Amino acid sequence: MTAARELYDKGAHQRLLAALPGLIADGHAAAASRRDLDQALLSSVYSLASAVLIKLGCYDRARSTADRARTWAEVSGSPLATAAAAREWAIVLRHQQQFTDAQRVMSSAAADVEATGLRTDAAASAYAQMLCTLAYTAARGGQRTDALAMTEEARRAARRLPETPPASRLFPLSPAAVDLYAVGVHWALGDAGAALETGKDLRAEQFPTAERRARMGTDMARAWWAWNRPEQATHALLDAYRASPGEVRDRPAIRGIITELAERHPRISGVRELHTAVTRAS
Repeated sequence: MTAARELYDKGAHQRLLAALPGLIADGHAAAASRRDLDQALLSSVYSLASAVLIKLGCYDRARSTADRARTWAEVSGSPLATAAAAREWAIVLRHQQQFTDAQRVMSSAAADVEATGLRTDAAASAYAQMLCTLAYTAARGGQRTDALAMTEEARRAARRLPETPPASRLFPLSPAAVDLYAVGVHWALGDAGAALETGKDLRAEQFPTAERRARMGTDMARAWWAWNRPEQATHALLDAYRASPGEVRDRPAIRGIITELAERHPRISGVRELHTAVTRAS
């Protein structure tokens, strides 16, 4: 599971997909022990499978694995595994345009984590993550007031968290990570200027994994593109590609921006490089 998570954090999506069938089989063999921990780990395997399938745009398959993650989390009784599974389920619903259902799932997940008392940093991190996902879900559903309120609540919840969370943490959230989510919230609400303002002080070194560093680049690129700044969008995408090529070439929405850049602004430095990388991957 640690090795699989490292592949995800690198953006090595195809290698992770190849490893998942064996990992799932091992997880089921371990869960036959009926120990809560083994069952929670199997749920986490299915949550990870959902996460990578969502990145690749395979939403029907991701829905199936998210459903299995929820089942095994419920069997295990683990609040954190349950939160992780609920999050993946809600993200699938969001991508399938079921915004009301997605928001309901995330609201319930946040409330369940909060009910644990948030006595540990791991629980506080999980709660902040639920709020971040809830905020973005609300934003994609056009619920501006809820989205902004949840973003501020996530910031408050993240204040006690370390700048560099432990690598082993299920939800390795930090205050900078919450600000990156806020970039996405403002972009989803159609306010690219606020997104750029929110992200202007974020730095790559604040994010310990290649996946998050690349996500900073792609999120800022989306905001620059919405702000009609193709050159800045290209530079942000190049930064993302250098951090993790898979985070750029494997995500349909990001490939779409690069295709538009190549069609409308082919002479901008870096556009041809990006387009070639995406074309070769496909």
